[in-house]
Amino acid sequence: MSDSLDQPLKTAQQPVSEEQQSAPPAKRGFLPRAHPLSWWMLVITTLAILMNSIDRIILPTLLPAIMKDFNISEVEAGWINSLSFIGTLTGAVLFGLLSDYIGTGYRRCYSWCLAVLVEIVSGVATAFCKTLGAFQLLRVFMGMGTGGSEPINVALLGEWWQKENRGFAIGVHHTGFPLGQFIGPVLIAAILMFGDWRQAFLFIPLIGLVIVVMQLALGTKKNHDKVFRWIDDNRLTRPIAPQPQSSSLTSSFSCLKNRNCLMAIALVFGFTWAEMGIANFLTLQLTREVGLDLSTAAIISGASGITGWIGQILWGSFSDVRGRKSSLGFIIAGWIVACALCTFIHSAALAWGILIFWGLFRNSPYPVAYALLIDSAPHAAASSMGLMIGLAVGIAGILVAPVSGWIIHSWGFGVHYAVIVTVLLLSCVPLLLIKETVNVKRG
Repeated sequence: MSDSLDQPLKTAQQPVSEEQQSAPPAKRGFLPRAHPLSWWMLVITTLAILMNSIDRIILPTLLPAIMKDFNISEVEAGWINSLSFIGTLTGAVLFGLLSDYIGTGYRRCYSWCLAVLVEIVSGVATAFCKTLGAFQLLRVFMGMGTGGSEPINVALLGEWWQKENRGFAIGVHHTGFPLGQFIGPVLIAAILMFGDWRQAFLFIPLIGLVIVVMQLALGTKKNHDKVFRWIDDNRLTRPIAPQPQSSSLTSSFSCLKNRNCLMAIALVFGFTWAEMGIANFLTLQLTREVGLDLSTAAIISGASGITGWIGQILWGSFSDVRGRKSSLGFIIAGWIVACALCTFIHSAALAWGILIFWGLFRNSPYPVAYALLIDSAPHAAASSMGLMIGLAVGIAGILVAPVSGWIIHSWGFGVHYAVIVTVLLLSCVPLLLIKETVNVKRG
């Protein structure tokens, strides 16, 4: 591996005038200044992630009604969830590569809209399917749409914000996930008051059409140029070259030759293993070990969402000021402490406190890792994130459930959490090998 491939790709910067040179540089902090169009892009992409989050919980929320309608067993229902997951992984890789091939900058709007339209059409079509086979096929396509739009969405946002505040922007953007996990069930419950599960699939995905129209209106070359001029005037760093670039599939895969991209994939694998290992069996622990009823256990299991949005903004912003590695270091330390504390959950009060603490770190590594990937490979950003989602989340998702279930069955929850802590400690190795991409000024 050559040194040049280990180094983050440089972004082009236009020469600045004497007036620009004499202007005071914009401050780097937790509440950054940015062009109004950058803020609007943040709003639109956050709404898109919110929509993704809601779309992903439609199936599990409505699963009892779907099982009854199609007369399927729990095992068959489990395979339907797997099909959605396969679609998500496939879409993340394919649409990520396609997005970089079509081009960066405002051109990403085209590939983003294509992925979202796949999500919308497959969701609406589900409302009219009459056979189980059609329903299963549409689960794959809807998964491809949600999985494909996420890496493009993050790359798109990163190219409309100055590099100095990239972590903050992606952190705010990712709050759409915990917000969607709260809003989605409420919205679905409201629809079920007047219809059945099919109406939920019909109306909820249509929300995406409004977001597509907003994106097409905002994501133009003229508006992108305005943002770049503002960045230059404020002596900040452009996120990408002045003109959008398209690339070959070979150059899109070049992210796999970049050390930071490979280490980020390994690091996210560890975080995903830990998150799924805790989340998949948390309700079981609360019912079996604590003695709570299922409804109470389900409510408490979502306690981390109360503070999840805080952690995403906090650590994303911190990474802009003190570096991606430092931020990820604090996050992994918080994860280890929270995971170790989960061993001592023996009451509802302890569960609330420990899980709320975990929320400060649970979702935080992903926006920081996304920012690191955009820093490291700006012209293959969607490919990098698509491959990260596909490889890290995919492999971890396939392995963690059966392995964790076997450990819990054989040795109990104490050993289960000890194994997760070990995985997190091993994740410190790729973290140490990551090269910092933020120019941290100390003293």
